[in-house]
Amino acid sequence: MLSLVSASWESISTPTVKQHRIIAAIDLGTNSLHMVIVRIDPTLPAFTIIAKDKETVRLGDRDLKTGHLKPEIIDKAIAALRRFQEVAKTLNAETIIAVATSAVREAPNGRDFLHRIVDELGLSVDLISGQEEARRIYLGVLSGMEFHNQPHIIIDIGGGSTEIILGDSHEPRTLTSTKIGAVRLTGELIHTDPISNLEFQYLQAYARGMLERATEDVLANLELGETPRLVGTSGTIETLALINAREKLGVVPSTLNGYQLSLKDLREWVNRLRKLSNAERAAIPGMPEKRSEVILAGAVILQEAMTLLGVDSVTTCERSLREGVIVDWMLAHGLIEDRLRFQSSIRQRSVLKQANKYQINLEHSDRVAAFALSLFDQTQGSLHYWGEEERQLLWAAAVLHNCGHYISHSSHHKHSYYLIRNSELLGYTETEIEVIANLARYHRKSPPKKKHENYRNLQTKQHRQTVSQLSAILRLAVALDRRQIGAIELVQCEYYPQFQQCNLIILPSHPDDECELELWSLDYKKGVFEAEFGVKLVATLEPSKYSNKLSNHI
Repeated sequence: MLSLVSASWESISTPTVKQHRIIAAIDLGTNSLHMVIVRIDPTLPAFTIIAKDKETVRLGDRDLKTGHLKPEIIDKAIAALRRFQEVAKTLNAETIIAVATSAVREAPNGRDFLHRIVDELGLSVDLISGQEEARRIYLGVLSGMEFHNQPHIIIDIGGGSTEIILGDSHEPRTLTSTKIGAVRLTGELIHTDPISNLEFQYLQAYARGMLERATEDVLANLELGETPRLVGTSGTIETLALINAREKLGVVPSTLNGYQLSLKDLREWVNRLRKLSNAERAAIPGMPEKRSEVILAGAVILQEAMTLLGVDSVTTCERSLREGVIVDWMLAHGLIEDRLRFQSSIRQRSVLKQANKYQINLEHSDRVAAFALSLFDQTQGSLHYWGEEERQLLWAAAVLHNCGHYISHSSHHKHSYYLIRNSELLGYTETEIEVIANLARYHRKSPPKKKHENYRNLQTKQHRQTVSQLSAILRLAVALDRRQIGAIELVQCEYYPQFQQCNLIILPSHPDDECELELWSLDYKKGVFEAEFGVKLVATLEPSKYSNKLSNHI
């Protein structure tokens, strides 16, 4: 881990002529037009979203007889695109990449519409296939969620099509696009308000029948014993997650990224929505404007897909096609040299980006992270039973623990909490970011206390226990590099349960260095560790006796 961080940091800190670049991506969807504007840091490579915009245009509301895009809707779409251009220009975007999907793809006058956009706005729009749309959705999701090389199924329910993708951080295994969407099914199959029982039964049967082939393709590409997680994107899934979270939690989440919606809750919402008129659905707290008209069809598509795939929950990801368009542009322009590395190191890059932003001394944080992980590994199964997930959170907190210095040296641990909590750490859920921020908050001074609001805000008792125990380990790791000069090379932890004692055997980097300040700091900080784990901690410096033995532990 130490060498990984060091190598990554060298690529960040080396002087380079590459500058940040600002680009915009527009998705002309069946229901809405979306734009995202990002700032690309070519040195990482990574991008930060600096602005978003949306206009509900309903390109999918085509002429029923001819299938043509309606003139009034074309006018509305061009007006929205003109406004998007003005916003992008204001933010100094160097280019705008635009793609159009199923509504324009299927309309007989779709290409005429795209030509008019070029003539009136000078904007070139790429018309992409369903397969290409699925590929870019996959890239977009990977830019914001860590897959850990494990199989994930992605479902994106659009206005006119539904994409289902199977991937595992590498090349996608399956890319499917099915011609059912929330706007399409609403227009074609729902003619009563509230929906009649007959129409509802047909809606369910039609959605299931249309999805069978795509779901069979996905399941056929799973290997024996694999249990994939389902990730959901798009306005339909975000809306369902939002109204469910609002009702269950009583508050609107700051982000839906990582929110899990169970199939049980989804079925309850489908049964409720089918009994409501459009006006009643629109009155549901959190229901976005105009989404109420198409939410039932979208919810049925999701319900039938989850049933066919045999999954019991869907995890929301706020990145999708638009972000995938950005990633694809970065790949095409040579800003991502190793595509698979980009797709599998989201968390590390995101943490290092924040470290760069807050001018952290990475050599020091590298050593703290290495010590923290070493202590974690050596005490696992004896003093604690946390796993790989918590280990990664500890690493992130160790790297970022001192970022509060960016604001002020005084109470910098509290500033670290604030900066981490409000940073865009991609690949982590909101809960995980809260844990990381709390770990950094408690690397010094007071240990976690129930009266502290940030500690109380942790969702569960388990999360609070994670913070309490891992922050105690982080304190020792910080003490081991007290002078920030790499005075200590290695540390071995020996636990004697019969005596409730933990011995730290320390090997200095230089045989003549007595590491007095580090030993003093350990003695000063060990009280929290001792109280948390119920042990006595004894640290000793032994330059030669354990040198061969210790070399195998980090």
